[in-house]
Amino acid sequence: MSTLSRAASGARAQGPDLDKLRAYLVNTISRELAAHPVTQEQRQAAVRKLLEQAYAHTKVNLPSTLRNQLFKDVEDDLLGYGPIQQFLDDPEVSEIMVNGPEMIFVERGGKLTRTNARFRDDDHVLRIIERIVLPLGRRVDADNPMVDARLPDGSRVNAVIPPIAIDGPSITIRKFKRDKLSIEQLIEFGSITESMAEFLRACVVSRLNIVVSGGTGSGKTTLLNILSSFIPPDERIVTIEDAAELQLRQEHVVRLETRTHSADG
Repeated sequence: MSTLSRAASGARAQGPDLDKLRAYLVNTISRELAAHPVTQEQRQAAVRKLLEQAYAHTKVNLPSTLRNQLFKDVEDDLLGYGPIQQFLDDPEVSEIMVNGPEMIFVERGGKLTRTNARFRDDDHVLRIIERIVLPLGRRVDADNPMVDARLPDGSRVNAVIPPIAIDGPSITIRKFKRDKLSIEQLIEFGSITESMAEFLRACVVSRLNIVVSGGTGSGKTTLLNILSSFIPPDERIVTIEDAAELQLRQEHVVRLETRTHSADG
């Protein structure tokens, strides 16, 4: 019996329980991809084809709306970041917080709300964390249970796993903002006065040391981006960050990102 047929038999035996059906589809397609690897460019088309085949073998007949949602969930799991992919795609969401598999919070317009989305279990959360950090050459395990990383779009990620995460693996994603604020906008919003803006400009031009400090979401990166706009265009700029976030507009920029220590130090 083929992999698809075995999965189909299991799915029919369980009936159209969406969680179990979704798990069958994900596991079946994962095994097929492991047995017949494809390139990254071919992966999306391969997943869609295998998904349609696996679903057809189950003989489950869902309404089109429910079927489309099921397919999206499976594709998000195999191609994206599982149940949090929908929030990454939502431009209104600025931050995503995962506190274990069953508690996912998002921030919209400065308001924190708990969502109905959830992971299947701790292992599901761990797989998504690994999908985030492995392409960056980073690792997260019992010896390195905390990691900072970034998504391809620049969104910043912090992940923590057991043993230091007592209630299960956690993920915090602060989404990348493409719209950069200008010093004029900060003045208009009343965040800073014109005289203070000119003072900061003079400090940058005069090469004075400046320390920018504050809590999460307080605007440190926004202020650093604005300060960097004061740097003369004939300067060479080198940035060093744990996870690259700065959006410098100058042409002559070298961006460096830290790496975790290896076994050798």
